Amino acid sequence: MDYQLKGKVCLVSGSTAGIGLAIATTLAGEGAKVIINGRTDDRVAEAIDAIRKKTPDAQLVAYAGDFSDPDVVNECEARFRQIDVLVNNVGTYSVKPFNELTDADWQSIIETNFYSGLRLSRLYLPGMMNRNWGRIIFISSESGVQIPVEMIHYGVTKSMQIALSRGLAEVTKGTGVTVNSVLPGPTRSEGVERFMKDMAKQQGKTDAEIEKGFFETARPSSLLQRFATNEEVANLVAYVASPLSSATNGAALRVDGGVVRSMV
Repeated sequence: MDYQLKGKVCLVSGSTAGIGLAIATTLAGEGAKVIINGRTDDRVAEAIDAIRKKTPDAQLVAYAGDFSDPDVVNECEARFRQIDVLVNNVGTYSVKPFNELTDADWQSIIETNFYSGLRLSRLYLPGMMNRNWGRIIFISSESGVQIPVEMIHYGVTKSMQIALSRGLAEVTKGTGVTVNSVLPGPTRSEGVERFMKDMAKQQGKTDAEIEKGFFETARPSSLLQRFATNEEVANLVAYVASPLSSATNGAALRVDGGVVRSMV
Protein backbone atom coordinates (compact mmCIF):
# COMPACT_ATOMS: atom_id res chain seq x y z
CA MET A 1 0.00 0.00 0.00
CA ASP A 2 1.22 3.50 -0.84
CA TYR A 3 0.82 5.63 2.27
CA GLN A 4 1.29 8.80 0.19
CA LEU A 5 4.13 10.06 2.37
CA LYS A 6 6.59 10.95 -0.38
CA GLY A 7 7.81 14.50 0.14
CA LYS A 8 6.48 14.73 3.70
CA VAL A 9 8.91 15.88 6.38
CA CYS A 10 8.69 13.74 9.49
CA LEU A 11 10.30 14.26 12.89
CA VAL A 12 10.48 11.17 15.11
CA SER A 13 11.80 11.99 18.56
CA GLY A 14 13.84 9.24 20.18
CA SER A 15 14.34 7.37 16.92
CA THR A 16 17.69 5.66 17.46
CA ALA A 17 16.33 2.37 18.85
CA GLY A 18 13.26 0.28 19.48
CA ILE A 19 9.85 1.54 18.42
CA GLY A 20 11.21 4.94 17.39
CA LEU A 21 13.79 3.42 15.05
CA ALA A 22 11.18 1.13 13.56
CA ILE A 23 8.84 4.09 12.95
CA ALA A 24 11.62 6.12 11.32
CA THR A 25 12.61 3.13 9.16
CA THR A 26 9.03 2.55 8.02
CA LEU A 27 8.41 6.23 7.20
CA ALA A 28 11.71 6.46 5.31
CA GLY A 29 10.77 3.35 3.36
CA GLU A 30 7.58 5.13 2.31
CA GLY A 31 9.62 7.95 0.80
CA ALA A 32 9.28 10.50 3.59
CA LYS A 33 12.16 12.72 4.64
CA VAL A 34 12.81 11.70 8.24
CA ILE A 35 14.65 13.62 10.94
CA ILE A 36 16.43 11.10 13.16
CA ASN A 37 16.78 12.14 16.79
CA GLY A 38 18.74 10.75 19.70
CA ARG A 39 20.75 12.09 22.60
CA THR A 40 24.18 11.75 20.97
CA ASP A 41 25.69 12.13 17.51
CA ASP A 42 27.03 8.57 17.64
CA ARG A 43 23.62 7.04 18.35
CA VAL A 44 22.02 9.08 15.59
CA ALA A 45 24.72 8.06 13.12
CA GLU A 46 24.27 4.38 14.02
CA ALA A 47 20.51 4.65 13.48
CA ILE A 48 20.96 6.32 10.10
CA ASP A 49 23.35 3.54 9.03
CA ALA A 50 20.82 0.91 10.13
CA ILE A 51 18.00 2.55 8.17
CA ARG A 52 20.13 2.92 5.04
CA LYS A 53 20.93 -0.79 5.11
CA LYS A 54 17.21 -1.39 4.54
CA THR A 55 16.50 1.66 2.37
CA PRO A 56 19.72 2.82 0.68
CA ASP A 57 18.13 5.92 -0.82
CA ALA A 58 16.39 6.99 2.40
CA GLN A 59 16.12 10.75 2.93
CA LEU A 60 17.47 11.17 6.46
CA VAL A 61 18.59 14.16 8.50
CA ALA A 62 20.43 13.90 11.81
CA TYR A 63 19.46 15.90 14.87
CA ALA A 64 21.13 14.99 18.15
CA GLY A 65 19.71 16.46 21.32
CA ASP A 66 17.72 15.73 24.46
CA PHE A 67 14.14 16.92 23.97
CA SER A 68 13.57 17.06 27.72
CA ASP A 69 15.60 20.29 27.48
CA PRO A 70 13.44 23.19 26.22
CA ASP A 71 16.47 24.84 24.61
CA VAL A 72 17.01 21.76 22.44
CA VAL A 73 13.35 21.90 21.37
CA ASN A 74 13.69 25.56 20.40
CA GLU A 75 16.90 24.86 18.48
CA CYS A 76 15.12 22.09 16.57
CA GLU A 77 12.30 24.42 15.55
CA ALA A 78 14.82 27.03 14.44
CA ARG A 79 16.55 24.51 12.20
CA PHE A 80 13.48 22.68 10.88
CA ARG A 81 10.78 25.26 10.24
CA GLN A 82 8.25 22.96 8.57
CA ILE A 83 7.32 19.56 9.93
CA ASP A 84 4.45 17.68 8.31
CA VAL A 85 4.41 14.68 10.64
CA LEU A 86 5.51 14.93 14.28
CA VAL A 87 5.88 11.64 16.14
CA ASN A 88 6.36 12.26 19.85
CA ASN A 89 8.05 8.99 20.70
CA VAL A 90 10.93 9.83 23.03
CA GLY A 91 10.42 8.37 26.47
CA THR A 92 11.96 6.68 29.44
CA TYR A 93 10.82 4.31 32.15
CA SER A 94 12.07 2.74 35.35
CA VAL A 95 10.75 0.21 37.81
CA LYS A 96 10.47 1.76 41.28
CA PRO A 97 7.96 1.43 44.16
CA PHE A 98 5.66 4.41 44.58
CA ASN A 99 6.84 5.24 48.11
CA GLU A 100 10.43 5.46 46.87
CA LEU A 101 9.67 7.91 44.06
CA THR A 102 11.08 11.35 44.81
CA ASP A 103 9.96 14.69 43.42
CA ALA A 104 13.09 14.58 41.25
CA ASP A 105 12.03 11.19 39.85
CA TRP A 106 8.62 12.56 38.95
CA GLN A 107 10.02 15.77 37.45
CA SER A 108 12.57 13.90 35.34
CA ILE A 109 10.13 11.45 33.77
CA ILE A 110 7.49 14.14 33.15
CA GLU A 111 10.06 16.36 31.42
CA THR A 112 11.04 13.54 29.06
CA ASN A 113 7.78 11.71 28.47
CA PHE A 114 5.34 14.61 28.55
CA TYR A 115 6.94 18.04 28.20
CA SER A 116 9.06 17.01 25.20
CA GLY A 117 5.94 16.27 23.14
CA LEU A 118 4.03 19.23 24.57
CA ARG A 119 6.75 21.68 23.59
CA LEU A 120 7.31 20.22 20.12
CA SER A 121 3.57 20.21 19.45
CA ARG A 122 3.22 23.80 20.61
CA LEU A 123 5.89 24.86 18.12
CA TYR A 124 4.78 22.83 15.11
CA LEU A 125 0.98 22.71 15.37
CA PRO A 126 0.47 26.36 14.28
CA GLY A 127 2.32 25.77 11.00
CA MET A 128 0.28 22.65 10.33
CA MET A 129 -2.90 24.61 10.94
CA ASN A 130 -1.77 27.37 8.57
CA ARG A 131 -1.04 24.82 5.84
CA ASN A 132 -4.26 22.93 6.65
CA TRP A 133 -2.44 19.60 6.83
CA GLY A 134 -0.37 17.80 9.40
CA ARG A 135 -0.13 14.85 11.74
CA ILE A 136 0.85 14.79 15.40
CA ILE A 137 1.17 11.34 16.93
CA PHE A 138 1.95 10.60 20.56
CA ILE A 139 3.45 7.19 21.29
CA SER A 140 1.74 6.50 24.60
CA SER A 141 1.21 3.03 26.09
CA GLU A 142 -1.40 0.66 27.42
CA SER A 143 0.18 1.61 30.75
CA GLY A 144 -1.63 4.92 30.36
CA VAL A 145 -4.92 3.02 30.65
CA GLN A 146 -3.84 0.29 33.05
CA ILE A 147 -1.36 1.99 35.39
CA PRO A 148 1.35 -0.53 36.33
CA VAL A 149 1.87 -0.68 40.09
CA GLU A 150 5.60 -1.23 39.63
CA MET A 151 6.05 2.06 37.73
CA ILE A 152 3.15 4.36 38.52
CA HIS A 153 5.10 7.46 37.46
CA TYR A 154 5.55 6.03 33.95
CA GLY A 155 1.86 5.16 33.63
CA VAL A 156 0.82 8.65 34.75
CA THR A 157 2.97 10.29 32.06
CA LYS A 158 1.39 8.03 29.44
CA SER A 159 -2.07 9.04 30.63
CA MET A 160 -0.99 12.67 30.33
CA GLN A 161 0.00 12.08 26.70
CA ILE A 162 -3.40 10.60 25.87
CA ALA A 163 -5.16 13.57 27.48
CA LEU A 164 -2.97 16.11 25.69
CA SER A 165 -3.46 14.34 22.38
CA ARG A 166 -7.25 14.47 22.70
CA GLY A 167 -7.17 18.10 23.77
CA LEU A 168 -5.01 19.14 20.82
CA ALA A 169 -7.27 17.22 18.46
CA GLU A 170 -10.12 19.47 19.57
CA VAL A 171 -8.08 22.47 18.40
CA THR A 172 -7.87 21.00 14.88
CA LYS A 173 -11.63 20.78 14.37
CA GLY A 174 -12.63 21.27 10.73
CA THR A 175 -9.06 21.21 9.40
CA GLY A 176 -6.79 18.74 7.63
CA VAL A 177 -4.67 18.33 10.75
CA THR A 178 -5.09 15.34 13.06
CA VAL A 179 -3.72 14.48 16.50
CA ASN A 180 -3.82 10.93 17.77
CA SER A 181 -2.10 8.72 20.31
CA VAL A 182 -0.90 5.18 19.71
CA LEU A 183 -0.85 2.78 22.66
CA PRO A 184 1.59 -0.11 22.28
CA GLY A 185 1.39 -3.01 24.67
CA PRO A 186 4.34 -5.17 25.71
CA THR A 187 6.80 -4.72 22.84
CA ARG A 188 10.21 -6.25 22.21
CA SER A 189 12.09 -2.96 22.42
CA GLU A 190 15.79 -2.56 23.16
CA GLY A 191 15.16 -2.26 26.90
CA VAL A 192 12.85 -5.26 27.01
CA GLU A 193 15.35 -7.31 25.03
CA ARG A 194 18.07 -6.57 27.60
CA PHE A 195 15.71 -7.32 30.48
CA MET A 196 14.70 -10.67 28.99
CA LYS A 197 18.29 -11.75 28.40
CA ASP A 198 19.33 -10.73 31.91
CA MET A 199 16.40 -12.63 33.44
CA ALA A 200 17.11 -15.71 31.32
CA LYS A 201 20.76 -15.67 32.42
CA GLN A 202 19.89 -15.22 36.09
CA GLN A 203 17.28 -17.97 36.10
CA GLY A 204 19.05 -20.39 33.77
CA LYS A 205 16.16 -20.34 31.31
CA THR A 206 15.72 -19.58 27.64
CA ASP A 207 14.35 -16.27 26.35
CA ALA A 208 11.23 -18.14 25.19
CA GLU A 209 10.63 -19.51 28.70
CA ILE A 210 11.02 -16.06 30.26
CA GLU A 211 8.62 -14.57 27.72
CA LYS A 212 6.04 -17.30 28.33
CA GLY A 213 6.29 -16.77 32.09
CA PHE A 214 5.91 -13.00 31.72
CA PHE A 215 2.60 -13.35 29.90
CA GLU A 216 1.33 -16.04 32.26
CA THR A 217 1.95 -13.91 35.36
CA ALA A 218 2.44 -10.21 34.51
CA ARG A 219 0.19 -9.80 31.43
CA PRO A 220 -2.27 -12.73 31.49
CA SER A 221 -4.96 -10.66 29.69
CA SER A 222 -2.84 -10.45 26.53
CA LEU A 223 -4.52 -12.09 23.57
CA LEU A 224 -1.29 -12.07 21.58
CA GLN A 225 0.61 -13.92 24.32
CA ARG A 226 3.94 -12.67 23.04
CA PHE A 227 5.79 -9.39 22.74
CA ALA A 228 4.77 -7.35 19.72
CA THR A 229 7.56 -6.43 17.37
CA ASN A 230 8.64 -2.83 16.93
CA GLU A 231 7.63 -3.13 13.27
CA GLU A 232 4.07 -4.11 14.18
CA VAL A 233 3.73 -0.87 16.13
CA ALA A 234 5.41 1.13 13.37
CA ASN A 235 2.95 -0.16 10.78
CA LEU A 236 0.04 1.43 12.65
CA VAL A 237 1.95 4.68 13.14
CA ALA A 238 2.73 4.87 9.42
CA TYR A 239 -0.97 4.60 8.61
CA VAL A 240 -1.91 7.27 11.15
CA ALA A 241 0.80 9.52 9.67
CA SER A 242 -0.63 9.04 6.20
CA PRO A 243 -3.17 11.17 4.34
CA LEU A 244 -5.20 7.95 4.17
CA SER A 245 -6.04 8.29 7.89
CA SER A 246 -7.83 11.63 7.48
CA ALA A 247 -10.98 10.47 9.32
CA THR A 248 -9.04 9.36 12.38
CA ASN A 249 -8.64 12.23 14.84
CA GLY A 250 -8.60 12.47 18.62
CA ALA A 251 -8.27 8.71 18.95
CA ALA A 252 -6.29 6.54 21.34
CA LEU A 253 -5.36 3.66 19.06
CA ARG A 254 -4.28 0.45 20.76
CA VAL A 255 -1.67 -1.88 19.29
CA ASP A 256 -1.45 -3.75 22.57
CA GLY A 257 -2.10 -7.35 21.60
CA GLY A 258 -5.48 -7.17 23.33
CA VAL A 259 -3.96 -6.75 26.79
CA VAL A 260 -6.52 -4.04 27.72
CA ARG A 261 -9.77 -5.86 28.42
CA SER A 262 -12.09 -3.29 26.92
CA MET A 263 -14.33 -3.20 23.85
CA VAL A 264 -13.62 0.51 23.18
